[in-house]
This record gives sequence, C-alpha cells and structure tokens, in this order.
Amino acid sequence: MAEHTLKRFDEELERLSSTISEMGGLAETALTQCLVALRQSDSEVAEQVIAADARVDALDIAVQEQTVKLLALRQPMAVDLRVILSSIKIAAALERIADYAKNTAKRTIVLNSVTAPPAAVTGIDRLGRLVRTALKDVLDAFAQGDVTKAHDVWTRDEEIDQVYTGLFRELLTYMMEDPRTITSCTHLLFMAKNIERAGDHVTNIAELVSFRTTGHGFDETRPKGSASLYAAGNAS
Repeated sequence: MAEHTLKRFDEELERLSSTISEMGGLAETALTQCLVALRQSDSEVAEQVIAADARVDALDIAVQEQTVKLLALRQPMAVDLRVILSSIKIAAALERIADYAKNTAKRTIVLNSVTAPPAAVTGIDRLGRLVRTALKDVLDAFAQGDVTKAHDVWTRDEEIDQVYTGLFRELLTYMMEDPRTITSCTHLLFMAKNIERAGDHVTNIAELVSFRTTGHGFDETRPKGSASLYAAGNAS
C-alpha cells in the first residue's frame, strides 16, 4: 500500500474505535441513569434514558457501515482484521446493554404507580452498580488495549450472578409471603434479569478485548454463580 493509503486506513480504524467508545459512553450513562430513576422513583429521568437509546442504535448502524466498508475496500489481514470483526460484536453488545437499560427505565415508570419493597429496590440498585462498574472498567480496557484489566472484569461475572441469584430468591419470597407485592416484584424480577444480562454482555466485551490483541479469548471456563438457580429441587 502507498503511504497515504496506509495513513487513511489507520484513520478509518481510529474512527471505528472512536464510534465504539462513544457508544460505550452512552451505554454507561444509560445504565447509570436508569438506576438513578429507580432509586429516586423519577419517571422524568427514566424517559430521558428511553429517548437516548435512539442515538445508540444510530451508532450501532454506523459501526456496521464502517466495518463493511473497511472489509470491502481494505481487505485487512491479521490484527487489523481482528479489530474490525471484534468491533461489530462489541457494538452489538453495547447496543444490547443500552436496550436493557431502556427496558429497566420503562419498568421503573410502571413501578412508580405501585408500592415496591424498599429492600428489593436496594437489591436491584446493588446489582446495577456492580454491572455499571464492570462496564466502565471494560470500556477502559478497550480504550487501553489492556487484556489484564479485561480479564479482571471477566472474572467478576460470578459475583454478579451470585447477587442476581440471591435477589431472585428474595423477590420470590416477598411474593409468597405477601401477594400484594406480586405486581411490583414481577417488574423487579424483569429488571434484575435485564441487568444480569447486561452483565453477561460486559463479560463478552472483555473476551473480545482479549481477542483483538491476542487472537483468542480467555482459556479457562468462565465462572458462573447462578447455576444453582436452575438446579433440580430449586425451581420452586
């Protein structure tokens, strides 16, 4: 390639990474704000989260367009190809995280019309803070190309699963002991699942950060903390 062509290619790769970083910032803000809306029973903040999701969707489309252009015109090899392919998957994961934040915000608005157990709301907030911190750290790992930091985020999935499992059981207990809480706790169950799934996407991003740099994810099996939730005898 001519020197100016190589420079142009590098600029396009930087623009792709910049688009993903912008998506990450918006997803992190959405997750933070949906938790604020929940803690403060603030429907206005929840509406802002819902409205902001359109920008994340637009950036996801932009990433797809940029990657298709790079693949078609530049025919990248080795590291550059890994960067492009992983970018598509990271953008998709960030789009899903923002969607989960939006869905949590929507349920917050509904939840504001009923009475929810304060301790359960606190539990959702705790779970959300764990995922939000993991998201922030994995975005830092992405920006720095730091595989060690990405691996640290990846290992935290077990703690997130354990908190989710405890919260799931707590919410079921509320509903069994007081049927009047069934409506609010059902919404909280869905919110907890949204946040737990967002955490799964964060760990997927961590694996992709490793793939960009090393060509592979992490060798060991990801520790999971929620397997007991689905074990025989625990389904009730």
